[in-house]
Amino acid sequence: MTIENTAAKAPRERILDVAGLLFYQNGIRAVGVDTIIAEADVAKMTFYKHFKSKDALVLEFLRLRDEAWRAWFYGAVLRLAPRAENRPLAVFDALGERFARADFRGCAFINTMVEVADGDHLAHQAAAEHKRKVIDLLRAFLVEVGIEDAERLAHSFLLLMDGAIVTAVREGRPDAAIAARRIAELLLIHSQIKVTRLRDG
Repeated sequence: MTIENTAAKAPRERILDVAGLLFYQNGIRAVGVDTIIAEADVAKMTFYKHFKSKDALVLEFLRLRDEAWRAWFYGAVLRLAPRAENRPLAVFDALGERFARADFRGCAFINTMVEVADGDHLAHQAAAEHKRKVIDLLRAFLVEVGIEDAERLAHSFLLLMDGAIVTAVREGRPDAAIAARRIAELLLIHSQIKVTRLRDG
């Protein structure tokens, strides 16, 4: 999506579309309300009718981004891995597809937590909540294949995902997803060996 093709939409949608693109491309701090108003082609009064402040707009951006990202992620994993046993590692294949996109600029939620470092800020909390929801998805994929320490492994997988995202931004290549997948596979093997030993013991 580009700013140009938002013209036919209602003012609130245009504001959100423009803000979403600019926040993701340039960062929340770098984009001012006046720029959003100009790019969305709305009056200042119209902007403040829909959003009381920039912070309110940022929170709505994060809410919508969270919903869209998790829907994409879940759908991509199921598409790449129709069989449940392949889904835990397919999460990294999905990331690899994301990294290869021309508009990839890292993780909007990591970027937000870096820009808004105050843990008490609502934007920081919204970004952190997104990560907790991703852990829930990862845990579900792991539980589905009978991993007993799914909670711990889900946290480890998120650590690998976040590291791969930052590395992909730094290197400008999608290869980090492959490296993270290899490490995740070792963690899965170790987890399965550990469970087998416990059962045999």
